[in-house]
Amino acid sequence: MTTEAKPSTRERLLEAAATLTYRDGVGIGVEALCKAAGVSKRSLYQLFESKDELLAVSLEERASAFVATLLPPADDGRSPRERILHVFDQVESQSGAPEFRGCPYLAVQIELKDQSHPASRVAHRIKASLTEFFRTEAEQGGASDPDLLARQLSLVFDGASARAGIGADKLTGLVAPTVNTLLDAAGMR
Repeated sequence: MTTEAKPSTRERLLEAAATLTYRDGVGIGVEALCKAAGVSKRSLYQLFESKDELLAVSLEERASAFVATLLPPADDGRSPRERILHVFDQVESQSGAPEFRGCPYLAVQIELKDQSHPASRVAHRIKASLTEFFRTEAEQGGASDPDLLARQLSLVFDGASARAGIGADKLTGLVAPTVNTLLDAAGMR
């Protein structure tokens, strides 16, 4: 008989932070986080210096899963153009879920405003890595200006994610044509 190990206090706090901040925003209180995790405030402060650190670690620990669901595997045989389009297909697919609230890393940056906040720094780094992915693919695909195209694609990604996240628009039939237009204008293969 196998039994699953009960998540540690740390794991429960990180999960609660990820779930509640994505659903309700970074303003969620320490009491609500502790209640959702089933732990005391004392436990939180024994494990994390502050709620800010908890948020940053939570974002950091979920970054690899975020990237894995968004980006295509390395060397998957697709063209750079197809690899870029894959990212937007993923966002379109995710945006159809009722619990979709947009890109969690963009949301944190918007809500916090303070770029020196630990969670904002993590979010900035993750968002910068997405832009770097676009730049690398644009360069490999022969884009006339890979840096500009990467910034444009990040703008479309963030805008699409935000608009779908707040329920202002549906992405189906909107994102792919927009991205294809940018890719065509940049001379992407």
